[in-house]
Amino acid sequence: MATIFLALGLVLIVEGLAYALAPSLVERMLEVLRSLPESARRQVGLITLVIGVILLWIAHQLGV
Repeated sequence: MATIFLALGLVLIVEGLAYALAPSLVERMLEVLRSLPESARRQVGLITLVIGVILLWIAHQLGV
């Protein structure tokens, strides 16, 4: 359970930093995402999901 809170906290920190430090860059990224077809957005989401699971597994193996 602690790992879930750790992961969620880290996600919120990264998201918050992106919006606080470069809001215009976030808007441009959203425009690019809107222009992609739904299948490409789904693929990006799945790849991101897999990378996240791998990172959590590595953190767990390291004893975090």
